[in-house]
Amino acid sequence: MFKQLQKLRRAFHVPSQQERANNYLNQATDRIDLEYRMRQVDRGVFL
Repeated sequence: MFKQLQKLRRAFHVPSQQERANNYLNQATDRIDLEYRMRQVDRGVFL
């Protein structure tokens, strides 16, 4: 029963802005791409 509730909660989980930013930064392929993405996050462009 408890596992089913956990699965249901995860299914309706909406990622926070911080989680989305971290996921976006984690997808960087190299240092230059990471720096570019960090500038976008700082400016609020990607969100």
